[in-house]
Amino acid sequence: MERVTVHAQTPSAGSNNGIEEPDISELVTEDDTPVDNFASEKQQRLLTEPLYSTWSGPPPDQEGRPRRFIAAANVGLFATPKETPLVPDAFLSLDVALALDIWEKKNRTYLFWVMGKPPEVVIEVVSNREGNELGSRVQRYAQMRIAYYVVWDPDELLGATKLHAFELRGDGYVPMATVFFPSVGLGLVPWTGTYEEFPNLWLRWCTSDGLLVPTGAERAEAAAKRAEMEAKRAEAAQARAERLAAKLRALGIDPNGDG
Repeated sequence: MERVTVHAQTPSAGSNNGIEEPDISELVTEDDTPVDNFASEKQQRLLTEPLYSTWSGPPPDQEGRPRRFIAAANVGLFATPKETPLVPDAFLSLDVALALDIWEKKNRTYLFWVMGKPPEVVIEVVSNREGNELGSRVQRYAQMRIAYYVVWDPDELLGATKLHAFELRGDGYVPMATVFFPSVGLGLVPWTGTYEEFPNLWLRWCTSDGLLVPTGAERAEAAAKRAEMEAKRAEAAQARAERLAAKLRALGIDPNGDG
């Protein structure tokens, strides 16, 4: 939802690396409007938490070095100080990082002129018919130069299609047949399953081979299962060794080879 108000600004007298920064003293970076609902809140977390807990990150740079990223939910995107921002349900931006002083005003939200670029992927989750996700927002995100715009409509409130994905071409968007973002190394896929004890239809990140990016809880559960299987294999191997030793002793053979 568009929930944040921005006041017109005058340029700051100061400069940063020779570039004059706008005055953001009156910029409203948050207005304490509540998150939509529990389902949207969980969906937002499912689109951000796995990227930090289990994702290996975007493809390395040309020198093979890992790249940083920001994945966030319900945070405003400010293209310019004078434009009303958009507040997507989730976004992913590569080659940027949060500042350590996260409470400083210019670091509290996503300012394009501070980050130096727009996010690569923006995701809107439809919870009612008032968000205009397939209307004016399409044009606004294109103007912001968002490379990929995704609308997740699990209840089909906007039509018979649950997942809409668009790629920026020139000044506008074209629909994507396959929801995969090569520059990011990830795609999005509908998934029916249980997340945080709630069975539902969810939107999830996936890799190029179609595997889901697991949540931290799923990774921990998988690790626990592997450890349990390893323990069972070790127990079975020990039992086989003891049975063999017993047979050798019955034949008068020392299984330790001492006599």
